[in-house]
Amino acid sequence: MEPVLAILVGLFFAAALYLMLSKVTIRLMLGIAILGNAVNLLLFTAGRVTREVPPIIPAGMDTLPSDAANPLPQALILTAIVISFSLLAFLLVLTYRAYQTLKTDNTDQMRTAEPRERPLPPMGY
Repeated sequence: MEPVLAILVGLFFAAALYLMLSKVTIRLMLGIAILGNAVNLLLFTAGRVTREVPPIIPAGMDTLPSDAANPLPQALILTAIVISFSLLAFLLVLTYRAYQTLKTDNTDQMRTAEPRERPLPPMGY
């Protein structure tokens, strides 16, 4: 099961990188969302995917059995889901306000702070 999830994580990272290199802000946000899901799946896979032994300490033992799933990555994933949702909500509002103000969602055309008539800085010395 882990090799299949590792391949899926790689595909998620590749898709996220491709979308984040786009000049359209909606694609950029989708790339960030997919990147967060890829990291969550990576943490989940690193915490041993097992169905047989739940992450509960049995009576009479002080630690988890060696073949049990690790509960720490599961707790980290739950926290990361909440944080990524709030980040995406903030980015959505920020993108919407930028679109309302600038009337474009292309990042190359969002250069109000850098007017076109000004010369470029020197590229080398």
